[in-house]
Amino acid sequence: MKQGRIAVPSVAPGGLDSERSDHFGHCEVFTIVDVKDGNIESVTTLPNPPHMQGGCMLTVNTLAQKGVEAVIVGGIGRGPLAGLRQSQIQIYFGGNAPRVRDAVETLLQGKLPLLSDDQVCAGDHHH
Repeated sequence: MKQGRIAVPSVAPGGLDSERSDHFGHCEVFTIVDVKDGNIESVTTLPNPPHMQGGCMLTVNTLAQKGVEAVIVGGIGRGPLAGLRQSQIQIYFGGNAPRVRDAVETLLQGKLPLLSDDQVCAGDHHH
């Protein structure tokens, strides 16, 4: 990925040096990273909206409205995965990267795989 906006589920307070949260829907904040010419240009944070009726779809819609083009997750349920795909947002598996910076830099190097369907959480447990 040479340019665009990436969201990474993070442990509060978020940011490049924060711990990456293992599950999309239950993270405290998203670290939003803008990339230009293969380099990190800016970093902001976005609180994860509270889960109401519809679960993670509010989160999916919020990320789409903010112009997010890719997310890096360690785990995600089928509902939000389908919502992200429908919103044309790429989902990468970053389960081996402990910090947000590690996950983003690995993606920028072209070394993060797209999430496969067999890596999806069943939704009946929390990470």
